[in-house]
Amino acid sequence: MGWHGHLTLHYRHEAPRTLVHDRHDGPLRVLASLHPEGPGICHNVLVHPPGGIVGGDQLAIAVDVAPQAHALITTPGATRFYRSAGETAEQRLVAQLAAHARLEWLPLETIAYSATRAVNHLRFELAPGAEMIGWDLLALGLPASNEPFVQGRFEQQIELPGLWLERGVLDADDPHTSRLLDSPLGWNGRRVLATMWWAGGQVLEPARREALLDLARQCIESSPLRDQAGVTSPDERVVVLRTLADRTEPAQALLAAVWARWREAGWGLAACPPRVWKT
Repeated sequence: MGWHGHLTLHYRHEAPRTLVHDRHDGPLRVLASLHPEGPGICHNVLVHPPGGIVGGDQLAIAVDVAPQAHALITTPGATRFYRSAGETAEQRLVAQLAAHARLEWLPLETIAYSATRAVNHLRFELAPGAEMIGWDLLALGLPASNEPFVQGRFEQQIELPGLWLERGVLDADDPHTSRLLDSPLGWNGRRVLATMWWAGGQVLEPARREALLDLARQCIESSPLRDQAGVTSPDERVVVLRTLADRTEPAQALLAAVWARWREAGWGLAACPPRVWKT
């Protein structure tokens, strides 16, 4: 039997503060609420004391952001899906944003170890007027430690209902997977894939959407990943940035740079990186 963890976070706005009520069952929990940039934005760090997710583990996170509330959620380190003896490890997030709520979903990287069997599903439901910035940083194996991803299966899904759906399965036992990972039409030999998005529950004004695209392109142009990254708008309510990398650090740096620019341009807020990112 693996760990079964459930965490529910309910954010509400009681002027001038954003407050959170959390309930947990099992090892998954939230650290103390912080307001480093004023009472209106609540920062939380999610922790999983066992240190990694193994076959049989099932973790479920439910986030509810009420009108006018603003939450920033991150993690203290990488989410690690370890090798499995056969059972599947699962982590599922469902976040619901009410009208005029804001969410920043900014976890550190996810590492899929070789021989893992894992599912990672993210779903964000945005009411009209709600907005969010989110990212996902996936690293396959530990190439620097001579532990490449050569066995196992990793399934990932990022869903914004009605806006954007991405689902991918990497099955190391399927010969097509190695072609995908090594082909210049796929991952081109790299083992880190980063995805970032700005999404709204309503159509973005064209000038605002173009500004978000331009800011991301400026960050890409000044990044060492400029030949491996791109940004587009697959729907009038969402902007998506993608990049490939050999290591997580340059990808994380690009995401953080775009986050800072988007935050200032979109919400008039200066970047306030969580201190846990520097520890």
